Amino acid sequence: MNVDSDNRPDATHDSQTDLQLVRKVQHGDRGAFDLLVIKYQARVASIIGRYLHDHQDVRDLTQEAFIKAFRAIDRFRGDSAFYTWIYRIAVNTAKNHLEFMGRRPQASADAQEAENFDNGSRLRSNDTPERLLQRDQVQSALKRAIAALPEELRSAFLLREYDGLSYDEIARILDCPIGTVRSRIFRARDAVERQLGPILDAD
Repeated sequence: MNVDSDNRPDATHDSQTDLQLVRKVQHGDRGAFDLLVIKYQARVASIIGRYLHDHQDVRDLTQEAFIKAFRAIDRFRGDSAFYTWIYRIAVNTAKNHLEFMGRRPQASADAQEAENFDNGSRLRSNDTPERLLQRDQVQSALKRAIAALPEELRSAFLLREYDGLSYDEIARILDCPIGTVRSRIFRARDAVERQLGPILDAD
């Protein structure tokens, strides 16, 4: 199982759904799992990279997350999407590592992710030096605002705003009711907007 492989599945493999690949793995087809690794390794690494910033740690824990998934694959029943399942494994792997190292989880958003934030559209035009400075200020403020959120709010916010998951998928990942997910996302958005408001409204 190599998460650094440069291979890409061909058109035949692309036509297979994740669930079909999982079923093949459950019947002993190890190559099918390699296709899942190829498909999701970058996204899993990105998830873990929100909690750790050392490249080697991210690489090692990405490998560990897929190993855990492979060992637990027989328990996957298809009640949720494979990505939802592997996402939860990746988050737990990162958190467990930080707890073992005696550190609190920290999540961050990079500049490219910040462009996906709703308020980012207000900064995309008129790239004058002043606008560029304002954009840098917003991105820095966004990172600080997200990092300052309590862990349960931050996780729900990132899953919704940056991964675009549904409330139902988030509820399964976080193992809590949908109503709780909605409340956490609302509170997180409110906290982030209050942090960004003064910068975004400044002329």
